[in-house]
Amino acid sequence: MLLSAQGCAPASSAAEGGGTHGLTISDARAAYDSYLQASNAAAAQGNQVQGLALAADAQWAVLHAQYTALASEGTPVPQYKYGTPIFYVPALAGYPQWFMVATTRTPITAAGAATRTIMAFERSAAGQPWTLNGTAALNQALPAIATDRDGYAVAVSRSDPGLLLPPDVVGASQAGVVDEGPTNPSAAVIASGPLTTGLYAAQSAQSSSDTAHGWYYQWLLEGSPFEQFGLRTTDGGALVLYGMYLNTTTEHPGLVRGSPIPVPASFTPLLAAPTEVGYHAVYANWTFQYAAIDPPASAKNAKIQVIAGGGGPSYGHAY
Repeated sequence: MLLSAQGCAPASSAAEGGGTHGLTISDARAAYDSYLQASNAAAAQGNQVQGLALAADAQWAVLHAQYTALASEGTPVPQYKYGTPIFYVPALAGYPQWFMVATTRTPITAAGAATRTIMAFERSAAGQPWTLNGTAALNQALPAIATDRDGYAVAVSRSDPGLLLPPDVVGASQAGVVDEGPTNPSAAVIASGPLTTGLYAAQSAQSSSDTAHGWYYQWLLEGSPFEQFGLRTTDGGALVLYGMYLNTTTEHPGLVRGSPIPVPASFTPLLAAPTEVGYHAVYANWTFQYAAIDPPASAKNAKIQVIAGGGGPSYGHAY
């Protein structure tokens, strides 16, 4: 179902393609409203147990790091003000249940502009709580989402053969470009942009900077075990949300002991002990959620567009 917060829920009925409407727009709106209220309350109170219970997958990893920073350095957990939501509710039978929300998100406790954001929520089984599994800030407009005869969105499987790439290899193909740049074979199907070739350029620049200090820098964008979500677009393609890890290492060549390598400020709270010093190496890893447009296989000269990304530091170690 694609409806704004003011929309009305249709009655539950059979959907085209054999799905059922076990999750209504009213259910999704209630889950969303409950999350906003509870998450901001947990952040304001510094309640890590309550806050982490509201999250899963990529969102849990990022939020865990934020609560760790609160506990170790007093850095507040971010709170946000949200705009009018648009709900994308797929017609699915059984569990897990999930839906997406597109809205604007503005930081409350820190300076920052509103960003257009897509959020993915999931409930794994009956009686289980809804969790926010990932958020990604859009750098271009969402595509039009296909609907069935009742207005429900159409879910796409991880192995859909009618797309340029099966959704479960979109992340790996993005990673090829981020890790090796436009010469990687995946560049034939992954479009240039800030979250593909732009990330490669940023990591390459970091490598050059570290080389100038006599250090060796390497990075790897890789897949994760997180849940993946996909919706059919009106042109026969798909909107795909998926999680990824970015793992980075800065080290003295051969890991010999040398002068301390600085730990990035955002990773200092994540060290197992404040006494950790990078005499040999510093590991700084991120967890990200991405959204990509996967065009239909029949589209000529089309490429996958990575249109949204979000995440943050999730692990740090120095020795």
